[in-house]
Amino acid sequence: MSPRPAAVPYRELAAVSADGSRLHVEVHGAEGAPAIVLSHGWTCSTRFWAAQIADLARDHRVIAYDQRGHGASPVPATYAAYSTRALADDLEAVAAATLAPGEQAVFAGHSLGGMTLMAAAERPGFRERAAAVLLCSTGPADLVAEATVLPLRPGKARTWLTAKVLGARAPLGPVTGLSRKILKYGTMGPGSAPDRVDACARIVHACPRRTRIGWAKVLETLDLRAGVRALTMPTAVLVGAADRLTPPAHARALAEALPHPLGLTELTGQGHMTPIEAPEAVTARIRELAATYITTGYTQVKEGA
Repeated sequence: MSPRPAAVPYRELAAVSADGSRLHVEVHGAEGAPAIVLSHGWTCSTRFWAAQIADLARDHRVIAYDQRGHGASPVPATYAAYSTRALADDLEAVAAATLAPGEQAVFAGHSLGGMTLMAAAERPGFRERAAAVLLCSTGPADLVAEATVLPLRPGKARTWLTAKVLGARAPLGPVTGLSRKILKYGTMGPGSAPDRVDACARIVHACPRRTRIGWAKVLETLDLRAGVRALTMPTAVLVGAADRLTPPAHARALAEALPHPLGLTELTGQGHMTPIEAPEAVTARIRELAATYITTGYTQVKEGA
């Protein structure tokens, strides 16, 4: 699951957010190529986008970063550092550090990454740079109430128990056969290949406990519906039909509320971790958006040319 494709230019840098938080950023691909910015979800890291990076970096400049507290981005000292404002600040810092003045990119966000794009939707720095957006396996509000990770009837009891599970303070511990089964049930489709389940488990279990808890608190009360209405750039929505964390009802509501919707893609049999479960479908949608909405003078130099 290494995120670095072979024989493709690659560099790392640190972006500094509004509150001084440092963010680990990776840039894959040739300078001047059409830009794509990838924002990962809760408990994940840049490694989550490995398949997309390996494919897209051959003819695009792919920018991926670790959300604060995840991957190689330092864990904040206090829970006050976790907020939707921080999500938007961090994204703006990454874009400012990697995109040239006036340059536009396709922004793709999975789960918390999609919420990041909604949180930044009213920011001029994001609006000027976003040629198109992909909201992948995400939702704007009522996340805990709508989640179906627990096989209970909708209501206060399920919502309360779901919040306790998602915000559990116990460490996840090592990846085991049992933990893979639990993760697969809660976050992936029933037919997910064992190697993809294992890849997801290793990424999720690597997330620091404080980071997991801090962002769980934000997700519990999240309301970004105003941000959805502010996404006036062309925006596509994608979801797994078997998603228990952000069920398809969220995606359908997003597709209806967006000012410039590009349609909804529902992937049969796939769960919440769509970029790993169905990498070809997710990559193809990002590639399509880039081809349609980014204008650039970049010309790919092919081998042997």
